[in-house]
Amino acid sequence: MSDTLVARDQLRSIVERIERLEEEKKAISDDIKDVYGEAKANGFDTKVLRQVVRMRKQDTSERQEQDAIRDLYLHALGMLPGEPESDS
Repeated sequence: MSDTLVARDQLRSIVERIERLEEEKKAISDDIKDVYGEAKANGFDTKVLRQVVRMRKQDTSERQEQDAIRDLYLHALGMLPGEPESDS
């Protein structure tokens, strides 16, 4: 019986911690949205800003690898500067 009470208390504690963290996550998400709104109001392109934030999370070699693959794809499609665009 006491094992059941302990398990129930542990479960309740875990659920309450998750709920608190979910509330904090929502608040942080709202704060991030507000900052992007501020950036937009100051004339920044938020789509590009999100890309920059995502890129800064990557390590240099990962970012360079993705850049190289993207350039390869763009070259294959004739989309790099100075190249004629391909007919689609």
